[in-house]
This record gives sequence, C-alpha cells and structure tokens, in this order.
Amino acid sequence: MKTSIATVSISGDLREKLAAIAAAGFDGVEIFENDFLAFDGTPADVGRMVRDHGLEITLFQPFRDFEGLPEPQRGRAFDRAERKFDLMQELGTDLMLVCSSVSPNALGGIDRAAADFRELGERAGRRGLRVGYEALAWGRYVNDHRDAWEVVRRADHPAIGIILDSFHTLSRGIDPKTICAIPGDKIMIVQLADAPRLEMDLLSWSRHYRNMPGQGDLPVTDFMRAVASTGYDGPLSLEIFNDQFRGGSPRTIAVDGHRSLVSLMDGVHRLEPSIAIDVPEMPDRVGVRGIEFAEFAADEREAAELGDLLKTMGFSPYAHHRSKDVTVWRQGGDGGINIVVNTEREGLAHSSYIVHGTNAYAIGLKVDDAAATSARARALGAEPFEQERGPGEMKIPAIRGVSGGVIYFTDGGDLSHVWEVEFETLPASGEKGAGLTGIDHIAQTMNYEEMLTWVLFYTAILKTRKSPMVDVVDPGGLVRSQVIEAEDGGRLRLTLNGAENRKTLAGHFLAESFGSSVQHIAFATDDIFATAQALKAKGFRPLAISPNYYDDLDARLALDGDLLKRLEAHDILYDRDANGEYFQLYSQNYGEGFFFEIVERRGGYAGYGAANAQFRIAAQHRGMRPAGMPKL
Repeated sequence: MKTSIATVSISGDLREKLAAIAAAGFDGVEIFENDFLAFDGTPADVGRMVRDHGLEITLFQPFRDFEGLPEPQRGRAFDRAERKFDLMQELGTDLMLVCSSVSPNALGGIDRAAADFRELGERAGRRGLRVGYEALAWGRYVNDHRDAWEVVRRADHPAIGIILDSFHTLSRGIDPKTICAIPGDKIMIVQLADAPRLEMDLLSWSRHYRNMPGQGDLPVTDFMRAVASTGYDGPLSLEIFNDQFRGGSPRTIAVDGHRSLVSLMDGVHRLEPSIAIDVPEMPDRVGVRGIEFAEFAADEREAAELGDLLKTMGFSPYAHHRSKDVTVWRQGGDGGINIVVNTEREGLAHSSYIVHGTNAYAIGLKVDDAAATSARARALGAEPFEQERGPGEMKIPAIRGVSGGVIYFTDGGDLSHVWEVEFETLPASGEKGAGLTGIDHIAQTMNYEEMLTWVLFYTAILKTRKSPMVDVVDPGGLVRSQVIEAEDGGRLRLTLNGAENRKTLAGHFLAESFGSSVQHIAFATDDIFATAQALKAKGFRPLAISPNYYDDLDARLALDGDLLKRLEAHDILYDRDANGEYFQLYSQNYGEGFFFEIVERRGGYAGYGAANAQFRIAAQHRGMRPAGMPKL
C-alpha cells in the first residue's frame, strides 16, 4: 500500500509541507497547483526537492473546466492542457487530475465529454502521461462517479482513467458498492477524506470541513471496501480541505493523516480478508474495560492539599511505593478507585509538575491485552514511553498521549498484580468511604485544533466509538465537546473538550496550567444522596448551584417536591431522558480549574448532563472571582 497526501491538506510553505509529509512516513505527495505557484523555484527544483525527501509525486492537480466546451474555448482548454503537460514533465510526474466542469460555457453529453477525453488521451499518451477524471459532487453535468466512469469507458483510451474521491461519492449519498463495477486497472488514484455530517451546500462542506478518515461521520470504510474489491493496488491519497488544518502544525496533521490511512486499511483488511491488501502487521484494535488509575504529579505541599480533598471524598491512603515517593489513595477495596499521587523529584512526573503544576499527567487503562495495545499504538505512530525501572518494578506498557502525558495499559495477567508487587500496603485508616464505586468518566481539555487528533488517536488504537460533537455554552464562549466510549460494554468514557479562547473555563484551565489535559475526573456512586450526606460529614465543600437553577428545574420537569428539595439541599444537578435519570455533584475548583464530579446513573441514561453544563460552568466562574471583585 502506497500512501500519499495532497499538499493542500496541511499548513506551511512547500518546503515545510514536504518535510512534514516525509517525516510522517508517506510514500508520495500530490502537488496542488497553488502550492507550486507560490513556490519560488522551478518545476525541476520542486521535483528534486520531493525526491530528496524520499517521496514521489503521485499526482498534479487540479485541471479545471476542460470537457464539453464549445469553440473557441475548447481549443484553449487543450492548449492549457499542453502547458500543464510541459510542467508535469519538468516536475517528474505522469498523472494529472481533471475535475468535472463547473463552467457555465460547458455543454452536456456523455459522448461529447468522452470525445474530448479521447483526444486528451492521445496527447497525453504521446508524452507518456496519464489523465484521471474526477466527478466533483457539485459538477455541472457530471457529479457522480458512475457518470465519470461512463465518460472514461466511452473514451476508451489507455491514458485515460477515473479518479475516485470518497468525499465526492459519500457526500451525495451514493452507494459505494457501485464502485465495484469499475475495473481496478482503470482507477488512476484514490483520494480519501472524511467529514462531519453537516446540513450545508456541498462546495462549502468540501472546502472547509473535510477531515481525516476516522475523524468524521462518513462511511469511508465502506467506500474503501468497494475500492479494494476492484483489485485496485495503486496509491491511497488524502485530499483534505480544512480551515483548522491550514492553521495547525504541519507535522501533527501529517502524522494524523498517515495514522488514519494505516488504520483505515487495517480495518478494511480485517473485514475483507480474502482481498489482498498490503498493510503493516499489527494487532487488531483492543477492547478496553475501564480506567485502572489516574496519576497526579505534585510536590509535597500540594500533594498534602490534594490528599485533604481526597479525604473529604472518602479516599484513604492505601499503599506506598516500595522505592519511590508515590502513594495510592483508594476507595472501594479491590477493583475500586485508585488515585496515584507522585511526588518524585525526578522523572516525567516531576517534569510534568514543573511545567503544569499539580496535574493528572497519566491514566491507566484496563484493556484486554496490554502488550497488543502497545504494539498497535506503536504501529500507528504513537511514541512509546518508558523510564528507568527500579528493583522489583514491573514493566507496564505505556505510550505518550497526544498532549505529552502518559497512557499506561494493564490487563488481567501479571500486570493486574502491580499494586501488590510494587506497593507496600499501609495500615487501614478505619475511615469509611463515601460510596464511590468507580471512575465514570475522565474529561480531557485541549485546544479545539487538537480535538480531531485526539479522536483519531483513541478510536484507531482502542475498540472505542465517538459521539457527535456538541457545543457547550460557557459565559466566555463556546466549548466543543465529543465523547469517546468503549464499543463493547467496557466502562471507558472520555469527554474531549476543545477550547477556542481563554475566556472559557476550559480555555482558562489550559492557559494557566500550560496545556495540562485532564481537567476533571467523575466518580460513580449508586446512591447520590447517601454519598452527598457522607461527603458533608467529611467536610466536603460542593460547588454552590444558584437557586434559580432549581426554580427552573421545577418549571421544566415538574419534579416531585421532596426530590427537588433534596437536590437543592445538596447542590445536585439533575437531568433525564427517555431511558433514565442522571445526578451530578461537583467539587469546588482545585487550582486553576481542575475539579472532581460525582454522578449517579439510573436506568439506561447514557449522556453526561449536557443541559446542565452552562449552569455548572457559571457556578465555577463565580468560584474563580478574583479577591476584592464585587459580586454582581
């Protein structure tokens, strides 16, 4: 499988783009004409630069408004094509993309278009060049790959073939199985792009909102299964028009792109094992069962403050590392909640503390096979993490997360004994817990530009699925939120929150913690009111919710009067849907916007209380009011 990406897909000048594309592991590159025109060298210079990076030019594009023109426009179109053929030969590529015409001068007719391409094929063939015809989703007469194929079929020339683009097919709702009728040797190149489901015109959707396969909502896997069935074995290339990517890191976007292609084709190979697909060897996506632990980096003073807060939530010191300044706080016995506090003066935890202050820099995930998870992650370009182990310490597979934090993987094998092997159990404190049973979800905050990277990271490595993106209202602006959940009944839930400015609570947290990722951890309980009562007895201080919220709750949902009183008495937020109920209780802010949450799910409620987010955030903003500022 040869991988390729169009230069239009990432930011930077042509030199920066090529360096990032090569570093990400691509085999080839599509030269988008505008990138070439903005370059200050000759076509031969560009060709040498591409080859010096170990790449090949898979395609030169686009050539627009060619077919179906009357004279004299038709003659001028062929003259333009000859000029582009000259350019291609200097660049050192043999394939040009012609997209279906949108010209108001164009005339319809499959035979007319086929005749134009037959003549173009003659001209290209004499130079040893090829031409691929692509149906734009908004083409004037040809906007369906089936019609483009019919033009190519009738042109009947060896230098003329079809170019397939997943966005142009899937955005129009065309059944990708119709691709199966196209001979694989007549497909010149396959371009891939995903996109979120949006109600808007096709041109705007395509030009601004495409993303990498696996980051959107289109059935790109079905598209590729159909392509694979034709026997096509040429390059797979990404063509992504996205405003966000144009302002992002070229290297990050290129790495995402390569990861998306490898993950996509691995998935197609597993669905269609009878079709020969050249993909790297790697384990399948691995099932994930939940969160084994969350680990904080801190110094001794702030670790004591964090410990005081944990005590008010019913946690007790459970064990201390045999050779390191690391303490495990636990609630719920074996299989309960593990909060690790690391105050080491060296290593990644210490570095993370120096940069971010006290922060949850690592999480441990319970997976079906830790070694396989780590192997797949590495195959998809994740950075392995390992630091020097002391005597008796176990080797726990780990990778660096997208933000530079760490994700550890444990499973039901020897790794399940890490708490006994590496830690010495402390004497029982005698303190009772507060009824917390597990980690319901962890919320990670990032710049909005990074969200698609995180989504792809989790869904490509683990058996997880993503929810549709939603907007969360903050007094300082909107925050985009998307949920990653285990596919097969596991208890992994991650909420990804993308901040666009520092006026929002999420943006403030990012700015003040210098990019720390985990902003809050939500614990589960089976009885929110019993837990709230236990927390109160331990000195827990909940986030104060405005009485106006409860007045509105009564008006909207007509709750039982006793239930409403109990909610307000404990500052508990409430939501419900057709399947069940949801209760939320929050801690006050810790540091620059980190907080804990306690939730109870009743029935089949599967959401996260999105309707309550703006009221919770408003209360948190009030808690962050600078000293001396008058109340409004």
